[in-house]
Amino acid sequence: MSKYTYKIAAAYIILLSACGKFSAQNTMDTLQVQETKQDSTAVLAPEKSHLNYKSLIVPAAFIGYGVASLSVKKLKQINFSTRDEINEHKPDHIKLDNYTQFAPAVLVYGLNAAGVQGKHNFKERSIIYGTSMLITSAITIPLKHIVKEERPDQSNNLSFPSGHTAIAFASAQFMFREYKDTNFWLGISGYSFAVFTGVYRMLNDKHWVGDVVAGAGFGILSTELAYWLYPKINTMLGGKNKNTAMMVMPFYQNKSVGIGLVKTF
Repeated sequence: MSKYTYKIAAAYIILLSACGKFSAQNTMDTLQVQETKQDSTAVLAPEKSHLNYKSLIVPAAFIGYGVASLSVKKLKQINFSTRDEINEHKPDHIKLDNYTQFAPAVLVYGLNAAGVQGKHNFKERSIIYGTSMLITSAITIPLKHIVKEERPDQSNNLSFPSGHTAIAFASAQFMFREYKDTNFWLGISGYSFAVFTGVYRMLNDKHWVGDVVAGAGFGILSTELAYWLYPKINTMLGGKNKNTAMMVMPFYQNKSVGIGLVKTF
């Protein structure tokens, strides 16, 4: 196995390990599962609507590293040396990262449809995931135009942060939060898709190391904010009128992310 392969594997293990520690930290604050089931969902005790600041440590560290890599000489050197070594081995450029960024979220919906219980029902998880995608886009897209970092392949100046990686880790964090109380190992499995996405953004010569690490941080942060905001958004959308019906669906089309909402009274 080449030195290059060892380095990529090491990066994968370090990032996955960090996410695993982050997941374990959150799992300490578990909720009691009741026997009532609805829409293939385990109905859990109400979650307190407050932001757990401990859950922000890992994303803050990732974002801090990414921002520092824009100006700190040694971190910038890691960006260049990693890219040089990747190009030296000339890996095939594949486009799977365009799809794996959404894989954890797709799994959440598929597993719930198959009867594997998660925390929220269809409407609730759609609001949460849609909110996460909106926050991710609201953070990453403006930053790309503000920072104007040139991509490794010199195709444009929208390299920082990695949007694909941000979406991938937002999706992975969404899967973790849905399953951490009922199936911890299933919950953290989504991070493997997220790490794969981040690694292949570098192998495809679209992002530097710092872009990918920052993207991971922004993605995790976006989902944490979405779960914190959910009770407020749900109250705003549903109010106290029990006769209302609502369908919320996130969508991704032509590189745009949004939420579709239909509500009847």
